[in-house]
Amino acid sequence: MFFFILGILALIVGFAVNTPSLAFARFSRPLKVVGTILVSIGFLSSSVRQIDAGTVGVQSLFGSVQERVLESGLSFVNPLVSITEFDIKTQNYTMSAVHDEGNNEGDDAIRVLAADGLEVVIDLTVLYRVIPSESPQIYRSIGTDYTNKVVRPITRTRIRDNAVYYDAVALYSTKRDEFQTRIYKTIEADFRKRGLLLEQLLIRNINLPASVKTTIESKINAEQDAQKMQFVLQKERQEAERKRVEAQGIADYQKILSTGLSDRQLQYEQIKAQRELAASPNAKIIVLGGRGNVPLILNDK
Repeated sequence: MFFFILGILALIVGFAVNTPSLAFARFSRPLKVVGTILVSIGFLSSSVRQIDAGTVGVQSLFGSVQERVLESGLSFVNPLVSITEFDIKTQNYTMSAVHDEGNNEGDDAIRVLAADGLEVVIDLTVLYRVIPSESPQIYRSIGTDYTNKVVRPITRTRIRDNAVYYDAVALYSTKRDEFQTRIYKTIEADFRKRGLLLEQLLIRNINLPASVKTTIESKINAEQDAQKMQFVLQKERQEAERKRVEAQGIADYQKILSTGLSDRQLQYEQIKAQRELAASPNAKIIVLGGRGNVPLILNDK
């Protein structure tokens, strides 16, 4: 555009001094030639535009936005159009209570009221990108500051709208994934209407009031103690069952001995025992015919 303007000025001066009565009349022709060359160079340079990788270009001519989107690379365009580039790469917007961690300085977390009336503080990161084909519509209806005009307000509003269906403790524990899925669906639909694609919604942290946290921790500790006691009781029951089985076995054995052994079987068992004692190196003297026909065994030690 610089060469184009410079060429126009050179042509104007060339035609202005094209008067024989002027001393600079002899420079008229060279100025016209130089002006024509500069205009041609300016026209060509203004007609070729480079769009960087990961961006698209939106053309605007005298306030009218054209629907043709310029892809990355070199493109031939009207030299009079102005081009606004839109980033189509994945972008993130973080709202956090931690200083300098989010996109805005200070505490920028989302404070919502749960179904039980308790205030819950949510840290969130939104991953999104511009739909290339929708960039002219974004430029026409929103402009380039779609982050503050669309992403931030829609996200915060939808989270507040959906949080009222859950209790604070449920958001913190059992219903966290369900809550994240629910707000993802609603925010995704709103983003698409504005030409944006929601890629992912990350709930980084959910903070509860200190009193609620203390109650939850107490409940968790009580549940752990109860589980531990159940384990101890189960172990004691198993040990008692083992002892009962063992006692029953001893009782059954004694019953069998008292009712099931005959005189002949006892005599046979005595003979077996005498043989084993006779073979033992510890049995030195065996006297038969003792009390009840039970052999008397004497040990020299």
